Amino acid sequence: MRPPVLHGEMMRLRPIEARDADRLWESLHDPEGMRLTGTTATFTRSQIDEWAATVGDREGRYDWAITPGAVRDGELVSDELIGEIVLNELDAASRSANLRLQMLPDYRGRGYGREAIEQVLRFAFDGVPGDDGPRLHRVSLDVLSINPRAKALYASLGFVEEGRLRDVYRDGGSWADAIVMSVLEDEYRDHQVRSHDGPAR
Repeated sequence: MRPPVLHGEMMRLRPIEARDADRLWESLHDPEGMRLTGTTATFTRSQIDEWAATVGDREGRYDWAITPGAVRDGELVSDELIGEIVLNELDAASRSANLRLQMLPDYRGRGYGREAIEQVLRFAFDGVPGDDGPRLHRVSLDVLSINPRAKALYASLGFVEEGRLRDVYRDGGSWADAIVMSVLEDEYRDHQVRSHDGPAR
């Protein structure tokens, strides 16, 4: 499903397009990113080209390119993909979905991912002007135990740990757990009130 364009202070989210294939291919050759997200699948360049060109119209998911939000003289300084954020596994009956985030190496730890998650959660639970969104009840994710920085980020945004899949990922000569986390709509709104001067928009 084609997602709306979402704006934050630092970044802008837009639908992934065919022109993003180069950056998506680059992300698959980032060893640390692949390790921290537990990505083990391999893809050909032609598969990535097709994915970038078609994912924006696939059912049951919203895929955004994270791009810089800086503007100069009324124009975006850059519209290049610096990461991607996805709401997938959408289930209309249970009003639930899964969230996944991946940033390119030079843009990790700089606040882009946090802001992207904030905007996607706002869309997921409350919609945005011009788009009511999926009006979800629950958004979940999993994060590997070898990625405590990401777990702390998710917790700071209101996600609650639900449990663990033990030793589900092989990390070199050792094993890592997958930590399952989620945020419910009421928890999201309570967190918005606690985190800001007023209620969630």
